[in-house]
Amino acid sequence: MEKIIQITSGRGPAECCWVVAQILKMILKESRNNNINYTILHREEGVENGTLFSATIQLEGIMVNDFIKQWIGTIQWIGQSEFRKNHKRKNWYVAINELNLVKNITQINDKDIAYQAIRSGGPGGQHVNKVSTAIRASHTPTGLHVLCSDSRSQLQNKKLAKERLIKLLSLEQINQKKASIKESWQNHCEVIRGNPIKTFEGSDFKVKKSNKKYKSQRQSLKKELRCMRLYD
Repeated sequence: MEKIIQITSGRGPAECCWVVAQILKMILKESRNNNINYTILHREEGVENGTLFSATIQLEGIMVNDFIKQWIGTIQWIGQSEFRKNHKRKNWYVAINELNLVKNITQINDKDIAYQAIRSGGPGGQHVNKVSTAIRASHTPTGLHVLCSDSRSQLQNKKLAKERLIKLLSLEQINQKKASIKESWQNHCEVIRGNPIKTFEGSDFKVKKSNKKYKSQRQSLKKELRCMRLYD
């Protein structure tokens, strides 16, 4: 299974861009620990050294769905700015979003390919000119086509033509993917603050321990005790 996520500062200041870089390192490390393959598709460098406006990653693995569920949403970092020492703000936010981009083609349905046998050009003598061994393969849905005349065997040229058509389609989709990533960066929305899915703090970027569950349980217990007193 394959997923593509983008970590973005939402055009935030250098502090947010620093958080993006830290999150990228953490996700790559956790991906390795969870046997998830990753490819960095795009990185938009920040103004300050070691910072990123955004990073787009392709993740592949059996558990990739469960993995990204832990990350998709707003990420909060609580810490003092490394770039503006006297800055009072200590809460910084970035976002991680899933991108729905087209996947690379690894196989093609034969029904979508039209083959045409044509005479080979170039050197080779009378045999090449008389026999239609070259193959033009066209992918009907996209209109892309290739010509293969490497072999004197029509069957072999047909096989090679299909392989080249797959590579051509994959290349076309990679270009579309890059264009979509660039467009998604240019059209960034404001990062939503509040209700972070993860919170980190300090220059060492440690996970902040939450006591919300404990407080919630304590409040529920107090409520039950009040109800008991009312009915006693």
